Amino acid sequence: MKFFQILKTKKSFFFQVFLTLYIGINLIGGERGLVSYFEKNTYEKKLYTKNTELKKKLEAIEHKNKLLSVNIDFDYLDTLYRTKLKFGTKDEILIKFQ
Repeated sequence: MKFFQILKTKKSFFFQVFLTLYIGINLIGGERGLVSYFEKNTYEKKLYTKNTELKKKLEAIEHKNKLLSVNIDFDYLDTLYRTKLKFGTKDEILIKFQ
């Protein structure tokens, strides 16, 4: 009985304690809490580095494509078919390195 009477008289105190605990727990944990913030921050950094790597690869591929399509670079074309097809002229000796 005394317990219920204490609850009735000090409602605002208990409400403030529980509200403070609720806000504190959700501030640290939870979906939008501090832990989630750091996880999302590291994930963003990983995505940014992957994005820069993919941009570099795309620029290299576009450069190679430009060499083959707009103004044909015969030197690049020569090295390309020699390396890919293992092709040479009659007087050349091909040595394969492993």
